[in-house]
Amino acid sequence: MDGPDGASAGGEAGALHPVTQVQRYLEEVFTSMGFAVLSGPEVETEWHNFDALNIPPTHPARDMQDTFWLEQGNLLRTHTSPVQVRGMKRLGAPLRMIAPGRVFRNEEVDPSHEHTFYQLEGMMVDREVSIAHMLYFMQTLLREIFQREVTVRLRPGYFPFVEPGFELDIQCSLCGGAGCAVCKQTGWVELLPCGLVHPNVLRAGGIDPAEWNGFAFGLGLTRLAMMRYGIDDIRLLQSGDLRFLNQFR
Repeated sequence: MDGPDGASAGGEAGALHPVTQVQRYLEEVFTSMGFAVLSGPEVETEWHNFDALNIPPTHPARDMQDTFWLEQGNLLRTHTSPVQVRGMKRLGAPLRMIAPGRVFRNEEVDPSHEHTFYQLEGMMVDREVSIAHMLYFMQTLLREIFQREVTVRLRPGYFPFVEPGFELDIQCSLCGGAGCAVCKQTGWVELLPCGLVHPNVLRAGGIDPAEWNGFAFGLGLTRLAMMRYGIDDIRLLQSGDLRFLNQFR
């Protein structure tokens, strides 16, 4: 039972988790730029999670995501990308949307990997969208979240739902690029896969790729929270350890 000040009887009032703090801040940033905030189910169909995103059953990209399959043929979503398709079907084009949420992968847990973590998916569909538009929004996002100019690099990356695809890496803020356990001694953290939306994905969402195009990105909210607050072990975020969480009140 809660007390008159909102605190649990015999305890302190709760506070927002650091990942939630980052998520809410990003929602404010993107809504200020005209993006809608959408959500989707955590238990997804195979079609929404894979096929509609240009990942058919025989595609080797399915091996990149170790999936928790359920008995009825559905699965725990491996990314928030299915909300792209649901958003296109619901709202059509033009479209600006983000989709924050929890995702699941059968990962071997270590300081930078968890089986349950958080992402923020984003998409913009309009006429004559270019990589320059994508970079503008990505740089704006990172500048706002870190409140400073951030050192980034853009390199080619393969993702079936975009073409061309890129990896946008951020210089590790924990070691300043010198190398540590979180960045696997590289000095860089993979933060933001992105690219121009593949025509097959637009078609799956009911949008004609001859008239419309766009960009999409997937942001690791959990990793971003680690970079923003200087957290060196992802496992701390779901540990339930109040000694750790109380630092972020």
